[in-house]
Amino acid sequence: MTNKRISRSLIVMVFGTFFGILCSTLMNVGLPQLMKAFQINEAQVQWVTNGYMLVNALMIPVSAYLIKRFLFRYLYITATVIFLIGTLLGAVCDQFILVIVARMIQAVGAGMMMPLVNVLAIRYAKPEKKGAIMGIIGLAFNFSPIIGPTVSGIILDYLSWRWLFIVIIPFIVITLIASLIILPKIPHNESPHFDLRGLVIISIGLWAVLMGLSNISTASFLSWQVGGLVLIGLVFMVAFYRSQLHREDPLINLHVFNHQQFVVATVVNMLIIATMYGNTILLPLLVQTIQHRSALVSGLVILPGALLTGTLSRLSGRLYDRISVKKLVFAGLTIDCAGTLMQAFVGTESSAWVLAIFQAVRQLGLVTMLIPLQTHALGLLPYDMVPDGVATFNTIRQVAASFGTAIIIAVVAVVNSRVHGDGRYGIEAGFLVCLLLLVASLIVARRLHRQPDLAKHVG
Repeated sequence: MTNKRISRSLIVMVFGTFFGILCSTLMNVGLPQLMKAFQINEAQVQWVTNGYMLVNALMIPVSAYLIKRFLFRYLYITATVIFLIGTLLGAVCDQFILVIVARMIQAVGAGMMMPLVNVLAIRYAKPEKKGAIMGIIGLAFNFSPIIGPTVSGIILDYLSWRWLFIVIIPFIVITLIASLIILPKIPHNESPHFDLRGLVIISIGLWAVLMGLSNISTASFLSWQVGGLVLIGLVFMVAFYRSQLHREDPLINLHVFNHQQFVVATVVNMLIIATMYGNTILLPLLVQTIQHRSALVSGLVILPGALLTGTLSRLSGRLYDRISVKKLVFAGLTIDCAGTLMQAFVGTESSAWVLAIFQAVRQLGLVTMLIPLQTHALGLLPYDMVPDGVATFNTIRQVAASFGTAIIIAVVAVVNSRVHGDGRYGIEAGFLVCLLLLVASLIVARRLHRQPDLAKHVG
């Protein structure tokens, strides 16, 4: 980084963002416990996770405006306070609707944190160090959602679901105090207009599509609850796209899509993220509901892969500085496909140790390519487009996580409703959906270019 205070600021921001993103999957292992506590079904309980990710996604483009309008220091402190409020509410609430509200408040704060970290790193990292710096950020963005189910599995083996909120509180308080002491006042000179109309349109569109996908397990695709909502959502999303093309200060600057490599890297990342988040729900469902093992075992199955992700995140960032992103992504996808195949055709009948090995193989593939893809998408954008690129990249990432989870769980439910058994076939079908998404990633990844080839054309 260009100076020590920026480096210290990045450490503080990565620390806080780690826990913000951790919460995106922290509740996954606790879903069965919430269902029992509040007497609700799968379609209702999944909003604890999907609602979080959807609000998180909507806050990211809002942050692109906020970054241009307000000081970094005040934004991050505000985001931390909002996240703390949501966490405190979740720790004391006694109604399911309040659990969802608490999660959404958390998501507002976490959604503001994520772009701030990326923009600070991309703007102030030396060009030859961007891959390494983004590797550090990978600890928050890619390690934390994977370790979430392990952490919650350990907690839920001894304590109630409320502790999934309570254990986060001291870390967020530490982040808040450190932010007040360390974060600098980085100046800005912009006063953009906020596209409230665009936010409302895209919110309705994403909510309608996600709600429709969530209803697949309880209604037919041609029904109003599924097909009707999906159609309405798509209409609103098209309206949002058209409205953004003609605004001087759009909610999302669609001109970032004029950069081909940004588009390619973002689409590949979107497909991979859908499988990653879907997997963090499939494995707990397999271990707890099919194999009837404890939440602790469910978390431990994911632990080796999570540790692998944390250990290798920085290395994968450094590899981007030395090796073609296309080679890294193809290697990672090949490994990930192999692990997913093993999960689909062997995993449902396997012991916890074998499941842990298969998941570790998948994570090895993921960690090989996630940081390089993020660096590739953002690092070569023009300087003034970095905030918009960060907002767009992370919004699509979170939308993909939310929609991917909804689609995979819907497939599991549909297969289980049509094939009699203990539910193994549904889980296998879910893993096969992950595999199909990874194959699609391989096809898109063929359009990735080497970094040096692109550097000649940047600027």
